[in-house]
Amino acid sequence: MFKGIFCPTITPLTSEGDVDYGAWSKHLNFLIEGGVDGILVLGSIGEFYAFDEAEKRRIIDFATAEIAGRVKVFIGTGSTRLKSAIGLTRHAKSAGADAAVVVSPYYFGPSEAAAEQYFGELAEAVDFPIVLYNFPDRTGSDLSPQLVSKLREAHPNIVGIKDTVDNISHTRAMIAATDADFAVFSGFDEYYLPNRVAGGAGVISGLTNVYPELFAQMHQSFESGDHSAATRPAGRISNLMQIYAVGDQFIHTIKEAVQRRYLSELNTATREPYIALSATQRDAVTRLVDSSEV
Repeated sequence: MFKGIFCPTITPLTSEGDVDYGAWSKHLNFLIEGGVDGILVLGSIGEFYAFDEAEKRRIIDFATAEIAGRVKVFIGTGSTRLKSAIGLTRHAKSAGADAAVVVSPYYFGPSEAAAEQYFGELAEAVDFPIVLYNFPDRTGSDLSPQLVSKLREAHPNIVGIKDTVDNISHTRAMIAATDADFAVFSGFDEYYLPNRVAGGAGVISGLTNVYPELFAQMHQSFESGDHSAATRPAGRISNLMQIYAVGDQFIHTIKEAVQRRYLSELNTATREPYIALSATQRDAVTRLVDSSEV
């Protein structure tokens, strides 16, 4: 079973909007040295929606080669087109990734029957671990614990879920509905401890881009049984959650925090549309990042 701290990495871009592989190499190594257990490429913070299929394949090839087995690699392969999701998932497998993370088809927000059909056909088409991605605020539909349990029982290669729901009771019900080998990750940074207490696998969350070592310390303390020590980094993470409220788009704001903390050459723009942070907002990000330094 997958477990621990997984970072949905940002995708650094040049001022022209191309992938900045040099900056990304530095960032991936920063994450690995910071102690994360795995990295998710082409997640929401990685702007999966903004790249065409050819770009995604190049990104997958680069990231898997750069990480080179040092930590687990998840690849976001979700698409509203099942054929595209199957193709990208097969490419992720051939590139050496460990699992595909597949978001629910979005825009129309599928019914439970449609979601069951979509994920079931995907699981049948690929001999590869699949982690479901539940993000109702973006997809317009929720993967219920009952549906996830049904998919897991029918398709053993559906091995986990990223439950990005700001309600720990939803994630707790997901854990209770599935077997012990099914990895239930929370998608919100501050839910690591309640997730683990409930029997979950950990978090896949954006602030790991900024302070991977904080999350690693928390995970290591929990794993060792020193739950009191785990609460100290958890408190700092709770304070950092304010970063998400700064600016128009949290992806851009996370990039700003990464730049302010250590990667000064990082271009903080996302692919369009986005609104640049104001000077006041940039200062707010700086204060939050500085306040969490040891």
